[in-house]
Amino acid sequence: MATTGSFSAAARELGCTQPAVSQQMKALEGSAGTPLLVRTGREMRLTQAGEALVRHASGILAGLTAAEEEVAAIAGLRAGRVRLVSFPSGSSTLVPGALAALRAAHPGTQVSLVEAEPPRSVEMLRDGDCDIALAFRYGTTGGEWDDLVVRPLLRDRLIGLVPDGHRLAGAEAVGIGELADESWIAGCPRCRRQLVEVCEASGFTPRIDFATDDYPAVIGLVGAGLGVAVLPELAIESVRPKGARTVTVEPAVEREIVALALPDLARVPAVAATLDQLSLAATR
Repeated sequence: MATTGSFSAAARELGCTQPAVSQQMKALEGSAGTPLLVRTGREMRLTQAGEALVRHASGILAGLTAAEEEVAAIAGLRAGRVRLVSFPSGSSTLVPGALAALRAAHPGTQVSLVEAEPPRSVEMLRDGDCDIALAFRYGTTGGEWDDLVVRPLLRDRLIGLVPDGHRLAGAEAVGIGELADESWIAGCPRCRRQLVEVCEASGFTPRIDFATDDYPAVIGLVGAGLGVAVLPELAIESVRPKGARTVTVEPAVEREIVALALPDLARVPAVAATLDQLSLAATR
């Protein structure tokens, strides 16, 4: 209307009917709460409010176009951002392959990574500080993750570590009760609690002389002959034990490795693609 001067000319320009243009203008004036056009003879002219709207229209339309293009890029995985939080042994084993595959398939998607152990990582997810949390649990706790999308990745068995010269270094399998009198080196707090529970179920309380969240440090302490340890297989896989020997521990204890996301976020294309790549990395 601002350039054509009439409803009929505007309709021809837009490829629609004159009544449709008229109805749209009435709706726009109703929304604005003031007339935008006045008739002068055979032509229409803009009111002061109409002139103000026209001045801003190009910027509004450009902003809408930019927003549509950005949303389309995100939906088509040409762009997007995923904030991933993972526990350390997951960061060194599952995450690298998953992110490399994601970058190859969708180079426009950006992923950031920070490390945190559960339950802190799960709290970060619920607080909106990340989009995906790589987490683990021993057994199942009813209702723990009921509000989240849970993508199971793998079962990670606990493996025993003893010094090379240990009396059980050559054994294929070791009952955990055979290590009752040993000095123990424990890992992260959740793993530490699990160790105590497993040992107490076998009739003894472990004497924990050293505790560290750093798995390479645990392996180094065992290799130096300072004690024995039980670590998740993923943690051992990412570090080459020096001076230490792995043994199968009975009874078997596993932790469940999962990727967690909020239900709405799990449907975002970049987040869904990252979850898929984590699953594929776990199968590899």
